[in-house]
Amino acid sequence: MINIYNTDIQTNKFEELKEIKKGAWINMISPSDEEIKSICSELKINEDFIRDSLDDEEKPRIEIEEDDGTILFVIDVPVIEKQNETYIYNTMPLGIIFVRDDYVITVSIQKYVITEKFAKQKIKNFATYMKSRFLFQIMLENASEYLAYLKRINKETEIAESTLKHSMKNRELLKMLSLEKSLVYFTTSIKANEVVMERTLRGKFIKLYEDDEDILEDAIIENKQAIEMGKIYSDILNGTMDAYASIISNNLNGVMKFLTSITIVLAIPTMVSSFWGMNVELPFQHNVKGFWIMLGISTILTLVVTLWLKKKDMLD
Repeated sequence: MINIYNTDIQTNKFEELKEIKKGAWINMISPSDEEIKSICSELKINEDFIRDSLDDEEKPRIEIEEDDGTILFVIDVPVIEKQNETYIYNTMPLGIIFVRDDYVITVSIQKYVITEKFAKQKIKNFATYMKSRFLFQIMLENASEYLAYLKRINKETEIAESTLKHSMKNRELLKMLSLEKSLVYFTTSIKANEVVMERTLRGKFIKLYEDDEDILEDAIIENKQAIEMGKIYSDILNGTMDAYASIISNNLNGVMKFLTSITIVLAIPTMVSSFWGMNVELPFQHNVKGFWIMLGISTILTLVVTLWLKKKDMLD
């Protein structure tokens, strides 16, 4: 799918176009081969720039085409995916291509919240012809999005932890494991995004106006905050998982100890009745009250063993 947007430089009116014009923003979402070839042919750019951005394993980077001055920026953006009736957090690449000084192309595997905000004019001071500002605004919004997702992950961790305090359910443990994996993905992607931002600030690949440079610096600060927050949440979650692993192991040991003690206690009356069930001469065999005597002996022995196990903390 391809959408073309443009902000009129005279009236500053934002609108969606049917055809490409200079200064436009071309938003490509999971484009077909025909759409890729059509755009690349019309704008005279390398197809690899678009195809690389559609690889879900693509890492954040900057690539410059020396021949025509086209620049590719790839950053990772946070997404939520549904798997087996549950939602997991992941990251996907977003390609931003500067086609000389004429156009900006964004390429994504699926619809992203970030690009939708720009398409719906929810970003202040956004204009398609201000390409440097557009890039920095994307980076700033992306860093803010990571912060929001990290807070959601922390909230879900607290909910899972609260549930585990009352019941050790596999579902909650698996949920915490999934969140731990998401934090690893997020932290790795945020650090890679930071490298792209720092290189953009130092490399002077594109024009840096004073106001726009402030936006990039804000994005770097937000990104660093996301890195620190991700590390803190990851350390907390790792500590919580280790603690619950120890608790589960301790609870299992306690259950096994209790069951062993109960087995010993129940074995006493079974053993006594087995002796008097033999076909040999035994005490009290012909006594009228023999059954009650044996029952009393079994009860006394059971109480003695129970008290002894209780004293040894085997029945807690």
